Amino acid sequence: MLISLLLALFAWQMLVALGNFPSFILPTPQQVGQRFLQAVSDGSLLRHTAVTLAEVLSGLALGVGVATLLGYLLARSLPLERLLSPYIVASQAVPIVAIAPLLVIWFGPGMFSKVLICALIVFFPVLINTVVGVRSVPADLRDLLRALRATRWQTLRLLEAPAALPVFLGGLRVGATLAVIGAVVGEFVGAKSGLGFLINVGRGLYDTALVFVAVFTLVALALVLYGLVAGLESHLLAWQRQPEEHYEESSL
Repeated sequence: MLISLLLALFAWQMLVALGNFPSFILPTPQQVGQRFLQAVSDGSLLRHTAVTLAEVLSGLALGVGVATLLGYLLARSLPLERLLSPYIVASQAVPIVAIAPLLVIWFGPGMFSKVLICALIVFFPVLINTVVGVRSVPADLRDLLRALRATRWQTLRLLEAPAALPVFLGGLRVGATLAVIGAVVGEFVGAKSGLGFLINVGRGLYDTALVFVAVFTLVALALVLYGLVAGLESHLLAWQRQPEEHYEESSL
């Protein structure tokens, strides 16, 4: 990892040197590093990152919550799925870039419109994975719990949730990274703060190094969120690896 990063920085430096690009076209890694330190020291980078992170987490929570609830209802009710599926699919046919200006006009350039954009872009993958996960529960296990007179809550807690969890967490991984994209799209359309706003400022001032700083911060933010979901997945699904580890130990 470190070697590949160093090679990428070296290739970047050589490209600037051989192409003789001015800094407003392609800054050197050193210039980007200096601009990063300047943005950190004056507090602007941390302030804008905090705004974007708040939008991402709020939109992720809203989108995942609604998608999980609706996905479970669709998985358990075929008539409801037939009724709502055309509208859900049609909503995904419209690019979020086309919807974002409308949301900013309707709800203003504040945080709420950005949260809605994040929630919309997160909604579909989590919804689909929830439906697939709940429907992947073996029918014989459902029959067993039904024979034991388990309640709906017991069936959800003991069977459906554990069985659907791997697929659901896969959708959450995708949603965590898409939420960052949603926040930036909303900030591009209209915002007074955030990393997307910082990119617009850098572009307008031809401060390309600042644009690189904001973009790299967004990448780091997405990687951290993805890593947190992956860690959560590893923790929650540890029970799946226990039988395999026990079998390997017994075979030895």
